[in-house]
Amino acid sequence: MNQPTSDAEIVAQVDALIAEERAIEHRSPDGLSAEDAERVRAMHVERDRLWDLKRERQAMRDAGRDPGEAVERSAEVVERYQQ
Repeated sequence: MNQPTSDAEIVAQVDALIAEERAIEHRSPDGLSAEDAERVRAMHVERDRLWDLKRERQAMRDAGRDPGEAVERSAEVVERYQQ
């Protein structure tokens, strides 16, 4: 997936991932197949990365920097954040 270049694109990608997850869950009311479960897990990670990118863009904007300089962090980095 290409890195979104605006906050609106980030939100649109998150919305698309949520819609896809709901579609998978709707078609599998008795439980997810291993393939679907893996896809849902991957979508959660991608959503985390997108929200992280949106927060990074806002932090840059707040610091008077160009939010376009923000770079999407890897799943390995984002998934290690402490909540």
